[in-house]
Amino acid sequence: MTETRTALVTGATSGIGRAAALKLARDGFKVLVHGRNAERGAAVVKEIESAGGSAEFVATDLTDVSALRELAATAGDVDVLVNNAGFSWFGATADLEPDTFDALFDANVRSAYYLTAAIAPKMAERGQGAIVNLGSMAAHVGLAGGAAYSATKAALTALTRAWAAEYSPQGVRINTIAPGPAYTGGSSRESLTALGQTTLLSRAAEAEEIGDVIAFLASPAAGYVTGAVIPVDGGRTAI
Repeated sequence: MTETRTALVTGATSGIGRAAALKLARDGFKVLVHGRNAERGAAVVKEIESAGGSAEFVATDLTDVSALRELAATAGDVDVLVNNAGFSWFGATADLEPDTFDALFDANVRSAYYLTAAIAPKMAERGQGAIVNLGSMAAHVGLAGGAAYSATKAALTALTRAWAAEYSPQGVRINTIAPGPAYTGGSSRESLTALGQTTLLSRAAEAEEIGDVIAFLASPAAGYVTGAVIPVDGGRTAI
């Protein structure tokens, strides 16, 4: 009898998170589909189940540390954690209000920090596990109007390396992917297409292309990869 493996994907009701959830389900994981919108969450679960997979929707306020800890407790033995949830804000530095600045770091950094803090030690006790953090090419190139958002993604890169040093000796692999422009529904297709033209491949990515790399890092095929930042940006940061 094959043991059921569990993957928790935050922000999995749309975009890259949804693509990762669908791919991990096809790879045999039971997927905990996290999100805020129950209707969209139910749609992702239905899509997974219709394809023969197993999934469950979980609604949790990721800005509430006690709720994060409760999510980790009820999730049980999580084999793969994908810290995908978050949002972006672009605009002039002087126009960013403190409340929005704080919200960016709460959603993009603090949520991943405390969810990892609740789950990674349990993985380490079992001697195995994989965590994939969703970074961005914005952490590695200067984008006008992206100072605060870029800082949140740079923070995730630093956390990934520190967590790898802390947990990988116990068998937990922790990596970051750094996507470039991708069609996720969060920005206008026109602006993403224009940004995609600045990459070596002269196009933006589909969400599924990012999801495939997340699934690779979660798989045994990436068994010797940890503490890494994997660009998935069409070569944009290479130039």
